[in-house]
Amino acid sequence: EVQLVESGGGLVQAGGSLRLSCAASGFTFDGYGLGWFRQAPGKEREGVSCISSVGGRTFYINSVTGRFTISRDNAKNTVYLQMNSLKPEDTAVYYCAATWGMATMKSTLYDYWGQGTQVTVSS
Repeated sequence: EVQLVESGGGLVQAGGSLRLSCAASGFTFDGYGLGWFRQAPGKEREGVSCISSVGGRTFYINSVTGRFTISRDNAKNTVYLQMNSLKPEDTAVYYCAATWGMATMKSTLYDYWGQGTQVTVSS
């Protein structure tokens, strides 16, 4: 059974930091690109960051560049999202997802999804 389980969300003041983790099981983790997506109330889901299966290439949306860092540990089947200098507009449910091969910011190309973890940034 494929599972992606996010953790690390919570309530933080603006300017603070959180580190999200996503533990994966049930598939060949190191063959998959991984992404973090978020969905705020009343808004569409958007890609935040992704990391490729080979070479560890990373991509970020402009609004988080320089503040967020995605990384993966293939030995632990885990992907992380370090979020610094958080802003109220970062408030959303954050999801991790896996896609075979190269990572992409297109959510429709992802095969597996986690249940999400809530991140709330207060002003």
